[in-house]
Amino acid sequence: MPISQQIAQMVEVLPDADQALALELVKKLVLAWDPDFTKTTAAERAAMEQAVAELDAGEYVTDDEIDWD
Repeated sequence: MPISQQIAQMVEVLPDADQALALELVKKLVLAWDPDFTKTTAAERAAMEQAVAELDAGEYVTDDEIDWD
């Protein structure tokens, strides 16, 4: 069983108030490890990778190419 599932099962045993405390502790640990932590879904990561690939390939429209009127 993955560690994250083990942790989740252990936290579920705690009273609600202590579960909230455990959540805040985990948040602090993650933010201390990586202050810019942002979790993305698999679909979001794929979309970002595709966007970067398109930019690298020059597949974009500049502001000058847009008729703003």
